[in-house]
Amino acid sequence: MAELVRIAGGDDIFPERAIEPLAKARILEDAAEVVRRAPDIILGSWCGKKFRPERVAARAGWKEIPAVRDGELHEIKSPIILQPGPAALTDGVTRIAAIVQAWDARQAG
Repeated sequence: MAELVRIAGGDDIFPERAIEPLAKARILEDAAEVVRRAPDIILGSWCGKKFRPERVAARAGWKEIPAVRDGELHEIKSPIILQPGPAALTDGVTRIAAIVQAWDARQAG
């Protein structure tokens, strides 16, 4: 995912976790670290579950995050980024890039 975000023009706020080979090493022990790193955009994607931005926004302390404050919580459908094959590099990057570009345009305007 971090690589797709970079290709699409965004910055991963946890680049040190992206290089971890095991998924369990990429799990945050302290969700408050997201608050401290203050992302401008949050992308959500869960296999078999719908992304619920209102649940993400309701987490303790998360109202302070720019992405939550500004309504920049976006679902990326799991089939276009989480399955093996070219969809992640075509559909997934295209969707992420559209989100990043729209956010960038709002900042410039």
